[in-house]
Amino acid sequence: MDNIRIIEVKRSIFDDNNKDADLLRAELKAKGVFLLNLMSSPGSGKTTTLIRTINMLKSDLGIAVMEADIDSDVDAKKILAATGVQSVQLHTGGMCHLDADMTRQGIAGLDLDGVDLVILENVGNLVCPAEFDTGAAKNCMILSVPEGDDKPLKYPLMFSVCDLVLINKMDVAPYFDFDLEKCKEYILRRNPNAEVIPVSAKTGEGMEKFAEWLKRQVKTQKEGE
Repeated sequence: MDNIRIIEVKRSIFDDNNKDADLLRAELKAKGVFLLNLMSSPGSGKTTTLIRTINMLKSDLGIAVMEADIDSDVDAKKILAATGVQSVQLHTGGMCHLDADMTRQGIAGLDLDGVDLVILENVGNLVCPAEFDTGAAKNCMILSVPEGDDKPLKYPLMFSVCDLVLINKMDVAPYFDFDLEKCKEYILRRNPNAEVIPVSAKTGEGMEKFAEWLKRQVKTQKEGE
C-alpha cells in the first residue's frame, strides 16, 4: 500500500469569473459601451474625481455610473445630484470586491441606450478588487498623496493590473512627505506599461489629461469594432 495515487483536483477559483469577464467585455464592446473599472482605497477621492470628470465629459459622451459599496447609497445619490447622469448603487453584501457576474447585474440596471461610457466605482480596497476581473475594458486606480509614495511596493497586484494610475490630492503634496518621482518609479517597476497622471480633483489640476485619456479610450474601442 506504499503507492498512493495523488489526484490534483484544484482549479483556480478565478477560472469561471475570467471566462464570464471575457464574455461581458465582448458583449459591451458589441454594444459600443466602454466600461472603466475605477479602484482605490477608501478616502482617496474616487467620487470627487468622478464628479469633476463626468461634468467635463457629459456633453461629449453618454455616461452612466455604477457605485459599489458594502452598504448605503450615499455615493450614487451624490453622483446623480452633482452630474445628472444615471447612477445605480451596487451592494456587495459584505464582499470587498466586485466580480464579473456582479458587474453584469449592475449593467442590467442601467439603460445603455445612448451610453458610450460606464464607470464602475469599485469597493474601496487595495487588495480584493485587484484580484477579480470585472469585464472592464480598462482598469484605473487612484492613489492619493496622503497614502504615501510607497503604496506600489506594498500592494503590487493593484498596480500591476491597472492601465492608468491617477495620483490624486496633489494640492496637498507640500504638506506630506510624498516623492512624486519616486512614486512613479515604483509604479513603473510594478507595471512598465502603466500611464501615470498627477491630479487634484479639488482644484482641477491634471483633470483635463484624465478626461482626454477617457475620450481616447472610448474612441479607440469604437474604431476597433
